[in-house]
Amino acid sequence: MLTDDTHHLLALWAADCAEHVVCLFERLRQDERPRAAIEATRAWVAGAMTMTECKLFAGAAQSAARELTAVSQAARLAALAAGQAAVVAHVAAHELGASAYAIRAVVESAPKSDRETVRLAERDWQRGRLPEPIRALVLDDQRLRNDICWRVFGDEQ
Repeated sequence: MLTDDTHHLLALWAADCAEHVVCLFERLRQDERPRAAIEATRAWVAGAMTMTECKLFAGAAQSAARELTAVSQAARLAALAAGQAAVVAHVAAHELGASAYAIRAVVESAPKSDRETVRLAERDWQRGRLPEPIRALVLDDQRLRNDICWRVFGDEQ
């Protein structure tokens, strides 16, 4: 059973994953929507925002991502990671979306010859920030949903 504490930890971890890559978006655009979605996630955890309000910030980050479809995959994916982090307030399982999009963002930003190394480094960075109370839950979720998350969580692609 998902407790409020567990849900909050998942949201904070997702926000950390998205924040780690949001610079890929911000280098290209002076647009606060993805960062605002990350901050909305933290505000929801703190009780300063409702789930419905947080979802509005997620939608805004996703709109920012759509505007970059033909411009930069890395920036678009970073904005999507921020949007996914914000919808963790609605559905806890979106934490994996934030994580996967963040990994994909750094992979897209790397030279082709470095992409596998970068993917593993980002995955391991994220795992290193998992709070102990949710570590086993997230790692199991990554194992179970790796195939639908572009296989970014496995040891090999």
